[in-house]
Amino acid sequence: MEEQAKQQLAEFLQQLKIEKRASPYTVKSYQRDLQQLLDFCIKFKLEAWKDVQPESILKHIAIRHRCGLGSASLQRELSAIRSFYYYLMKTEQAVSNPAQHVKAPKKARKLPKTMDVDQVTGLLEAGANSVLEIRDVAMFEIFYSSGLRLSELSALDLADIDLNAQQLKVVHGKGNKSRSLPMGSKAVVALNKWLAVRLSKSPDEKAVFTSQHGTRLGNRSIQLRLRQWCIKKGIAEPVHPHMLRHSFATHLLESSKDLRSVQELLGHENISTTQIYTHLDFQHLAEVYDAAHPRAKKSSS
Repeated sequence: MEEQAKQQLAEFLQQLKIEKRASPYTVKSYQRDLQQLLDFCIKFKLEAWKDVQPESILKHIAIRHRCGLGSASLQRELSAIRSFYYYLMKTEQAVSNPAQHVKAPKKARKLPKTMDVDQVTGLLEAGANSVLEIRDVAMFEIFYSSGLRLSELSALDLADIDLNAQQLKVVHGKGNKSRSLPMGSKAVVALNKWLAVRLSKSPDEKAVFTSQHGTRLGNRSIQLRLRQWCIKKGIAEPVHPHMLRHSFATHLLESSKDLRSVQELLGHENISTTQIYTHLDFQHLAEVYDAAHPRAKKSSS
């Protein structure tokens, strides 16, 4: 690349340091990111910064992505390039910013960990040997039966439970939204066992799930009880309350194929949030494809 282009880059970094009073760490990061662009320009014989087009930036980012850079790192590099070109435009050394509309690849969504049906059965039917374990089994059954969030379960009040109708009400869900949920028969049995021995510090205690002191059980205590239960039952993989919620959603979707209903039960505002569970049900999609696609149908012969 032309010496003038290299000088322009050096002047930009100096301006960051002197005029913008950027930290040494920031200047070093910009220098490192823009050096990558400079190396790209030299490799593909782009002599001046004005020769760099949006297509060039796209190609550069694609190469960096193939080198193993993640979405956040690519976003940072693009930010550095845009800042550099804004400087060139401000100093009338460029007429446009080729990186302005270039976007980094989106970060891949991490699939939630789930348990299969046999694992859930082993967890929930391991047997309770004390009052607190009777309570714990009732909590874990409701997590899996109704797909509650941790905060929603700890906030449950006696008034929110209708055992005859096998329903419960989440009064203050995420976004302060309420929803009514069904309870499975096993969850109702477990809850009845707990309510028969429920500990209460005072007759005014509203919480469904209380501690050994008779007060509402907190989120952290529920997490610890699930962890201790798994250790006691010899379950090697760490299980957290949200894993039971994920398992509820996955197993329900596998059986019903009804994404909208699962969205309502989970209390998701946007169906895009629920759609992550469709990635866990690839077997069903493959079966639909094999049965429906004209080039995938197996020959009857």
